[in-house]
Amino acid sequence: MEKRQPIQGRGASTNPVNRFEHIEYVPDPDVPRDESPRPRTEFLVDRSRSLLTTNDSPDVRFNVGINPYRGCEHGCVYCYARPYHEYLGFSAGLDFETKILVKRDAPELLRRELSQPSWKPQPIGLCGATDAYQPIERQLRITRGCLEVITEYRNPVIVITKNHLVTRDIDLLSELAAVKAVSVFVSVTTLDPALVRIMEPRTSSPRRRLDAIEALSRAGIPVGVLVAPIIPALTDHEIPDILAACAEAGAQYAGWIVLRLPGAVAKIFENWLDEHYAERKGKVLSRMRSLRGGKLYDSEYRTRMKGEGPFAEQIAKMVEVSRRRYRLDRDPPRLSTTAFRRPDGDQLSLFGAAE
Repeated sequence: MEKRQPIQGRGASTNPVNRFEHIEYVPDPDVPRDESPRPRTEFLVDRSRSLLTTNDSPDVRFNVGINPYRGCEHGCVYCYARPYHEYLGFSAGLDFETKILVKRDAPELLRRELSQPSWKPQPIGLCGATDAYQPIERQLRITRGCLEVITEYRNPVIVITKNHLVTRDIDLLSELAAVKAVSVFVSVTTLDPALVRIMEPRTSSPRRRLDAIEALSRAGIPVGVLVAPIIPALTDHEIPDILAACAEAGAQYAGWIVLRLPGAVAKIFENWLDEHYAERKGKVLSRMRSLRGGKLYDSEYRTRMKGEGPFAEQIAKMVEVSRRRYRLDRDPPRLSTTAFRRPDGDQLSLFGAAE
C-alpha cells in the first residue's frame, strides 16, 4: 500500500487492492495531494431483496441484525466491517467511507419479514456491520423508518451507535422501553476530540456522545456505554475516565471490545499510524500482537473480542474495576418478546423473554 498524506475528514487515505480483483488503480505519485480531487461521498442504491441478516457468533448479543447502509461515512479507520465492501467490488479503504449503498426500501422489507408466520420474535441488532445513524440518515431517515416498523410490531431491538442522531428517535425508543423491548449502547472510544477527528472523522464528538447518553437516560431508555475498540498503547489508559464520564451522564451498564484488524483493515490501520502516530506505531502493534498470539488478528470466537495473555488480562481487570467503581457492572436488560404483535391482529402464541 502506498503511503500518502492524511485526507481531512477521512479515516483512510488510500484504497488498498481488493483481494478479489486483479486490476489496481495506481495514482500518479508526482501529483501532490492538494492538487488531487478530494474524494466525495457517493450514495448508491442497494436493491437487496431481504433485510434481516443472521449470525451464529457467541460474541454478539443478538442473532439477527439490520444494516440500512453498506459502507459507513463515519470513516472509523479501524472498522472491522471494511473488508465486507470488497464483496461489492470496492476497496476496504476510501471506498468504504465514500461509496455508501443505501437500502431505501428497508422499512418495507422489514415489515414483510416481520409479518411472515415463520418470524419468531427475538432481539434485532440495529447496527449490524455499519452504523445505522451515520450522517446521511439525517436526510434519508431509513433507520427511522425501520425503527417505526419495529415499534409498530413491538419487536425487541438493540441499538449500537457512535452518533448523537439516535436522540432524534427518543419518541420511538421510549415506546419500546415501556414494554421492555429496547437497549441502547453508545460507543465511546476516547474522550479526546482531537483523536476522534482523525480516527473517527465523521462521528459525533465525545461530548455529543455523552449528551446522547444523558438524553436517553433522562427519557427512561436503558442506555449503556460500549468502550470499543480499546486500542492498546493509544486509548487503553482512558478506560477509567471514559467509564466515569459515561456513568455521570447516566449510563447504566458497560461493555468493551479490544481492537481487531481483519483482512485489509490491518494495513489501513498501520498506514494511519504512520501518518499520525509514527513514533508510537511499534508499541501499538507490539501490544496488539501480544493479545493475538504474535499475530495482528485472530478470528477465534470468544477470544477475538478480548484477546489473550497478560496484557489482555490487564485490560480486563482495568475494565472490571472501573465498572464496579462507577456502578456499571450490571448486565444490560433482558429484552422481552411478550408485547410482540402483528398489526393485522394475528397474535403469536409465543410469549416470554427472549433468550
